[in-house]
Amino acid sequence: MLLDAIRQLLRPTQTAGSPAASGAGPDPIHVAACALLLDVAWADGEFSAPERTHLEEVLSRHFSLPPAAGRDLIALCERERANAVDHFQFTRVLREQYDTGQKMVLAEIMWGLVLADGQVAEHEHYLTRKIANLLELEPGYLSTAKASAQARAGTTPADES
Repeated sequence: MLLDAIRQLLRPTQTAGSPAASGAGPDPIHVAACALLLDVAWADGEFSAPERTHLEEVLSRHFSLPPAAGRDLIALCERERANAVDHFQFTRVLREQYDTGQKMVLAEIMWGLVLADGQVAEHEHYLTRKIANLLELEPGYLSTAKASAQARAGTTPADES
C-alpha cells in the first residue's frame, strides 16, 4: 500500500545503540523534521489551527506517534527551533539520513502544511525553497512535491493568489 511505503520512507534506520532504538529520547530525525515543519508553519507569522492539525496528523501518520507524543514532540521542537541559529543543524541531519525519496516526501509534507490554512504567504514559499535547497533537493523534485500537495489539498496554482 502506498501509505505504508511512505511511512517506511520516513522511518529512519535505527542502530541498536541509537537513542530512539533504546527509548532514551526523541529520534533526532523526528526532531529535525518537526522543527523544520514548525518553521514553515510559522513562516507567515502564525501557526494556525489547520496547520497544527495537519502537523499532528503528519506526526501520527509518518512517524507513528500517538497524539500525546506528537504534541510533546511539537513542544520540544518549538524550544529547539527557538534556540537554533539557522536551519543547518536540522537540514544536516536529514540530508545525511534521508534519501531523495524521503526528501521528496518531506517536501510534499512542507507544501501540505503551507496549504493547510488555504493561503500561501510569500515567506512560506521562500522558506520551502530554502529548506529544499539545504536538503540538496533538486528544484524539479520540489515542483513535483508542490503539485502533489496541491492535488491532495484540492488547490491549483491559481488558488494561491
